[in-house]
Amino acid sequence: MRRILIFFMVMAISASFPARGSSDSFTTDEILFGFEKTVFGLEYRNWGWRPYLVKKFTSPVRFYIHNLSRRDRTRTVRRFIGEINRRVTGLTASIVNRPADANFEIFVVDRKQYKPVVRTDVYKNPKARVPGRCLVRVVSGHNGIKHSSAVIVSDEGEFLFRRCLVEEVLQGLGPMNDNEKLPHSVFNDSSRHSRFTVFDQIILNMLYDPRIKPGMSIKQTKDFLPLIARDARRRVR
Repeated sequence: MRRILIFFMVMAISASFPARGSSDSFTTDEILFGFEKTVFGLEYRNWGWRPYLVKKFTSPVRFYIHNLSRRDRTRTVRRFIGEINRRVTGLTASIVNRPADANFEIFVVDRKQYKPVVRTDVYKNPKARVPGRCLVRVVSGHNGIKHSSAVIVSDEGEFLFRRCLVEEVLQGLGPMNDNEKLPHSVFNDSSRHSRFTVFDQIILNMLYDPRIKPGMSIKQTKDFLPLIARDARRRVR
């Protein structure tokens, strides 16, 4: 039986000044470094296997939005999903009407709901420890990501909500590591980004290039990754 791997990512936020840029603002080396650090790694490494392999969806991503918070954030979440669909070539994202039809569920909660929702709907364990200020769970196998679930806190300010939405949903698509040496990226808990940055658009376009396959190691991508970075940069404006 093929092994299915489950990953959890949590988020902590600190402050610095945001860095903006266009697709030609970064060197190829910066882009390759960013891809390596976000795609080939996990923020939490207690898995007992080699986690440093490509994780991505290989079928259309079907989102379902559970808006459980007092404030209805559905429109904002739908708009961000639409942005992903427009900006990432090779990934098709849609919103479905039933949780049973989804392979990516987004739970928008108030803080008091965070732990119960994570334990009941994500961990499936009423006694589980619940870390972080928001969270994504990714179930991945040999043929790619099977299911992701993101839990986004709505009632602790606009910055936290938007930051959590962007980072956790993008990480649920595959680039699951954070790195403090990525100033242009939301995949850096020391940054103040709360949007889908140009740098991160390039990373996602590289990941969803059809030449990048689930289960690939960094060694297997080394020879053609600069070409993929060049092509992704051209697609991102």
